[in-house]
Amino acid sequence: MKDEFISKIGVWGQRHYNYLKKHSPAVINVMRIKGTLEQYLTDLDRDAQESYEMLVRQYAEIEGVTEALKAADNLEWTRRMNSIRNRVEEFVLSDFVNA
Repeated sequence: MKDEFISKIGVWGQRHYNYLKKHSPAVINVMRIKGTLEQYLTDLDRDAQESYEMLVRQYAEIEGVTEALKAADNLEWTRRMNSIRNRVEEFVLSDFVNA
């Protein structure tokens, strides 16, 4: 069965959909029957994105990755932000997508 709405769902929701398809296809089928799959994935995607953005901001603040650093040493700022984003992405994947 093809879920046409998937292309409209954000990246976190799509990743979770793919995880469920692989590990729990019965869950997807039950949600399809109940008509709750699209809203579930939309909500999960929104929550995961909000957590991702909040955690990136918090980590940057804690680790002193500021606009001043960006102006003074853009390469260092980029390196540190990439590190933060990678760590936060791993958390969101384990907490939202692969759960």
